[in-house]
Formats: sequence, C-alpha cells, structure tokens
Amino acid sequence: MNLTALQAISPIDGRYRKQVENLAAYFSEAALMRYRVRVEIAYLIQLAQHGIVHLPKSISEAWLNSLWENFSTENAESIKRSEAITNHDVKAVEYFIKEQLEAAGAGDIKEWVHFGLTSQDINNTAVPLLWKEALEREFFPALQKLLETLHAQAKSWQQRPMLARTHGQPASPTLLGKEWYVFADRLAGQMQALKGIPNKAKFGGATGNFNAHYVAFPSVDWVAFGNELVEQKLGLRRTRYTTQIEPYDGFAAQCDALKRINNILIDFCRDIWTYISMEYFSQATKEGEVGSSAMPHKVNPIDFENAEGNFGMANALYEHLAAKLPISRLQRDLTDSTVLRNIGVPLAHSMIALKSLERGLAKLRLNEKKLDADLEANWAVVAEAIQTVLRREGYPQPYEALKALTRGKGGITQESMHAFIDHLEIRQAIKDELKAITPANYTGIPMSF
Repeated sequence: MNLTALQAISPIDGRYRKQVENLAAYFSEAALMRYRVRVEIAYLIQLAQHGIVHLPKSISEAWLNSLWENFSTENAESIKRSEAITNHDVKAVEYFIKEQLEAAGAGDIKEWVHFGLTSQDINNTAVPLLWKEALEREFFPALQKLLETLHAQAKSWQQRPMLARTHGQPASPTLLGKEWYVFADRLAGQMQALKGIPNKAKFGGATGNFNAHYVAFPSVDWVAFGNELVEQKLGLRRTRYTTQIEPYDGFAAQCDALKRINNILIDFCRDIWTYISMEYFSQATKEGEVGSSAMPHKVNPIDFENAEGNFGMANALYEHLAAKLPISRLQRDLTDSTVLRNIGVPLAHSMIALKSLERGLAKLRLNEKKLDADLEANWAVVAEAIQTVLRREGYPQPYEALKALTRGKGGITQESMHAFIDHLEIRQAIKDELKAITPANYTGIPMSF
C-alpha cells in the first residue's frame, strides 16, 4: 500500500508523522520483526558460545548479527508473505532466519533456530528491548531538552517578582523563576524514578520452566544461561518466575511513571495558558500565521493546548496498558498481544506534546509592565507580612486587625496600608520596617537555580 499522510487513519501516521517518524525504528511492524530477529540471533549465538551448537565455518557471529543489523524493508516483506501462510508472526521470523542460513550453506544448524522456545520468549524479550531503546534514544533526550529549557528560563526569571494566586485569588508574591523551577524539579524527580524501573523480559520456555531445554540438556544450567542472555547480552532484567508470558508489572510501573510525568506537564501547560490569559506573557508571532479564522487580533496559546491534549491522549492509553497487561488467564491468553502492539502510540503522543510545549515556550515574551501593575494593585497581600512582624513584637491580635482592614475589601493601596501602620501603637523603627515591605519585595528567600 502506498498510503499518504492524508489517508492515514491515525494522526500519528498522518498529520504528525514528521514529528515522530523516528519512532518507526522501534514501533513499526518492520521494527518489531527486526527486534525479533535480533533476539533469535542472540540466542543462537549464545547456544554456540556454550558449545550446544557448532557454527559451520561458512558463517560467523558477525554474519549472524548482520541479519538484524542490516534488516531491510525487503526482509520484512518476505516475513510478511510467510506469515500469510503460517498465520503466526514469530514462526515466520523463524523461517526467515532458517532461509538465510540455508542460503549461506549453513542449513545443518537451522533447527537450532528457536530451539526449545515459545513465541513469548521472543516477544517478551524483543518488546522490552525496543521499548528500552526508544526511551533511551528518543524520549529521555526530548525530556532532558525540555528540562534544560525550564532551567534556563527559571534562571533568567529567578529574581522576577510576581503576584501569586491561591484559589485563584491574590496571594503572597512569589518569584516567576521559582514557579518554573517547581516543574523542573518535579520532572527531574519523576525522570529519575522512571529510569530506575528495570526493563523486564521473559525467557524460559513454554510455561516458564525451561521444560524443553531441560529435557534435551539436563546438565546445562538454563537459568544461568537465560540470565546471561537477557541481562548481559541484551541489557534487560530477566524475570525468574513466569507463566508463558512476562507478567508486565515492571512495564505497568513504567506506564504509571510516564503518566505522572505527563500529569506534571499538563499542570504546567494549564498554568502557562492561564498566565497568557492574564497577559503576564505575550507570544511571538510568525509572518503568515493566523490565530483565528474570524478575529484577526488573536494569538492563541495553541502550542500549550496541543501539548495538553496529546499528553491526555497518552495518559488514557498508559492507563489501559498499566491496568490490562498484568492480567492474563492462567498460564497465558492472547489479550496482551494486540494491546502490546500499541505501546508506541502513547509514547508518540507524548513526543508530539513535548515538541509542542518546546515550541510554545520559545514563543513566550515576558510582560514586565503587567506583572508590576498586578503587584502594585494588590497591596493587601503584604497583610500577611505585617501581621507576622507584629506577632513577633507581641502586638495584640495582629491577624484580626489586618483581617478587618483587608478581607473582602478592594482599594488597598500603599497609602492606605501606610496609614494603617502609622496608627499602630508600636515603635517608629518597627513602623519603618513595616513600611519597607512591598508586594514587589515580599517574595521570601532569594532563589538561585
């Protein structure tokens, strides 16, 4: 089929294809075939290294590895044609490798391909491997890039005072850079937590006990063999006790961690959207772009809205993956198979969202005048500071005095606040201290990022 982006059912392979085309190397059907070939070849090589099979002189380990390293579209199409006959995707991969051995004059060892294995030994090793490499090569670098952007912006705004809002109401002022750094710190923590979750694989025969392996070669330590293959050769963590499939608990934990990362970023997108609506930021415009089909003046925060929507789509799928995959009837049912083929979809939505968020952040232009004006218009927020100093000085009922002055009342200005201070029966030095407090300098501990 020669489909165009305009004919794709999913926007991932249509509208957004250029943004996530790198993910095809991990999550396309051809990529899954390639990773399956990689696992089968790693297994065959290890059988040879342990003296269980003897490779003929006509082939080498390098030649065997070239079968997956140089895996082509033509190879994938050949496997697909075979699958049309076998009606089994992993068996088609096995036949492909056997055909390659036959063609290389190594037909004598072809029956060692897939020796003693079930399809899930391949799938539950290939999929964690492609997932691990997609995270390491695509997702983590994109998230790290965002973190660096947040750090840079937080640093540039670390001394920029801003009126805070709790419950949507004016509150004790804060620093814009610190508010940015809150999200950077949260993201860094969750990124570290995600990296700490091992990528687990299953490799143990039809029901996880190495039955076929053990009956053929009872003297071989197959548990150690499996650990060596999965952990030392492929860089995954082998689950020791399994049914026919890996129980997916580790993958479910990764989905939950990815959801938390996305939730943090949804929270961030909504905050920025609100700051833009409050005119704390404007957005850089681009020649030829249109903000509204009807209202020429508009510059909509579409990058943050697009990011929020895609993070939400990703989370809906992560939720299902985390809830469904750890559940399987008895030693195995097939419900995980079709679900597992979709694991690239939420990661693609996350990547699209990350790129939208990056674009949006690059367009932000700080409106210093608006931030200053909001601070100056909300002198009531220093009431907390004044009543706290008065508490320190032993002044009677300072909270109640400031409450009577400010709660639910507008029009509190520097003049009215200073007039209140002047009428307090306190030392002049304390009055001077209180008058030195302003909405712009009442921002707490100085921050440095």
